[in-house]
Amino acid sequence: MLSLLQRLCEAPSVSGNEETVRDIIINEIRPFCDFSIDALGNIIAYKKGKTEASVRLMLDAHMDEVGLIITYISEDGRLKFSPVGIDAKVLLGRRVKIGNIYGVISVKPVHLMDGDERKKMPKADSLCIDIGAESREDAVRYVKIGDAAVFDSGYSGFGDGKVIAKALDNRVGCAILIEMIKQEQPYDLIFTFTVQEEIGLRGAKTAAFFVVPDASIVVETTTAADIAGVSSDKQVCVLGNGPAISFMDNRTVYDKELYEMAFRTAEETGGKCQPKSAVAGGNNAGAIHVSNSGVRTLAVSVPCRYLHTASGVVAVEDIDATLHLLGALSARIAGGGGFMQN
Repeated sequence: MLSLLQRLCEAPSVSGNEETVRDIIINEIRPFCDFSIDALGNIIAYKKGKTEASVRLMLDAHMDEVGLIITYISEDGRLKFSPVGIDAKVLLGRRVKIGNIYGVISVKPVHLMDGDERKKMPKADSLCIDIGAESREDAVRYVKIGDAAVFDSGYSGFGDGKVIAKALDNRVGCAILIEMIKQEQPYDLIFTFTVQEEIGLRGAKTAAFFVVPDASIVVETTTAADIAGVSSDKQVCVLGNGPAISFMDNRTVYDKELYEMAFRTAEETGGKCQPKSAVAGGNNAGAIHVSNSGVRTLAVSVPCRYLHTASGVVAVEDIDATLHLLGALSARIAGGGGFMQN
């Protein structure tokens, strides 16, 4: 699965430009399920199990990543941009890629800054991308307004049993769902690979209205703050302790029965998971759980350090533990065992 994860992470697919990742996913799942693509570009995949499901379960992962969109090309060939789901503080001096063109987000040299400038974080609208062009005429040969830019930061092993890459949010979730589709499942399942999560959960909203699930599991990555300078009560979740299970975030109060079932299932199957110990952020559950007449929803997330930067870090053992838990948990929910519908 790691070779697939690498291909997914290296593919450029900023929100609204998910075609590259979508093509990879379709090529992977085509032999194992039926699928359709809706008007926004979501993939809706139907995996036939050994038995008809008692509960219509939707498993979701978003395909898009954070990045930039080009908004203006200056006379000297510099590119202005707007952030797409990203904070300016992680951009300074970063290498980026726009199609096949490389660039760097320019930053004023520190020795040319005055005292006040050194203390302030530049805003995104004060930054630009240098692609080596000498003029606007030169730049427009390679780039146009509306093009998307992604971090150019590669994929590699990191330390003992970890990987480092851009776009682990949420190519990890996509890779896990692809692997589930390739496996034999005891019950029918519906998988959605959705667009535009990073700019407002838009693809998940339309997908959920189309699928009309009884229950859903959002498969994500989430902030792991087990890093220097963060006290243990602020670490949210920790690499190596298995998937993080959310009880609440800024968009969703999660189904209590499903939350408890996740921990019980992990214990009974010899797996592991951990609570996401913060009420922060949000994900596609925010759109899914309020769709139609309401959907009982759970979020299962792989811990990721340095989320929404050029270099996220995840532990391979957490990916494996998440896949293990989702296999058992989805079968339990879809089969109706211990899951009573309202």
